Amino acid sequence: MTVTALSAAVSSFSGLQSLAAATGWPAVLAPLLPLTVDAYAMTSTRVWLSNRTRSAEARRFARWNAVVAIALSLVGNGVWHLVAARTIDLGWPIVVCVGAVPPAVLGLLSHLAVLRGQDGEDDMSSRRPDEDEHQNDRTAVDEDNLLLAAARAADAAHRTEHGKAITRDELRRVLHVSTERASVILRKLRETR
Repeated sequence: MTVTALSAAVSSFSGLQSLAAATGWPAVLAPLLPLTVDAYAMTSTRVWLSNRTRSAEARRFARWNAVVAIALSLVGNGVWHLVAARTIDLGWPIVVCVGAVPPAVLGLLSHLAVLRGQDGEDDMSSRRPDEDEHQNDRTAVDEDNLLLAAARAADAAHRTEHGKAITRDELRRVLHVSTERASVILRKLRETR
């Protein structure tokens, strides 16, 4: 897991740093874009999954932020590779979007910090018993969506490197899931292409 996480972090860092530099960030500040996005993803994920997060509202908001942060990293890296391959031009909409990332992340994380600081007991006591069951269903769906997003990214990287779609075994290795789970994810991946 450490090797996978480290290689993914370094690769993602490189792409986002290059995107920041290409959109006009000074060289000394360009590393702050990947640090901002990655710290945003890690913080949101930790608040979402932490047992110390008692507020249901904070947990929901953190889950949403974690998904957005991962998607932001995927899109940012994808845009950089398209620009580097000269498939798209680096126009003003990309420059504006990249420049908007830090203030947007600051605002979202500030809101998350306030929500997490709330006690959350009122949330839990007002909940109906059947809501826990629905929450578990939603969490499973969110995890499936995150795995599918990761599978799409892995497939795109595999296609770029090998010129063909990712295999089940390679997907299982990259996502660290069982063979059966990799088969299900691969089937969903093929259905959404």
